[in-house]
Amino acid sequence: MEKLAIRLKELREERGLSQMAAGTALGVSRSTIAGYETKGREPDVHMLITMADFYNVSMDYLVGRKDEK
Repeated sequence: MEKLAIRLKELREERGLSQMAAGTALGVSRSTIAGYETKGREPDVHMLITMADFYNVSMDYLVGRKDEK
């Protein structure tokens, strides 16, 4: 899910968050966030929901099905 990795990084950077800060807010480690952002790891559906809520975007936006946040 290349689009997911790109969008997660963009959303985090738009908010001025480090990977550590995003991980803390989402309840995961910095390395987990790094994995999501580099296509090495894919979040489960519960984490997708949590991230969509945290970044105030739709899950469709996160996974690249829509371009509107």
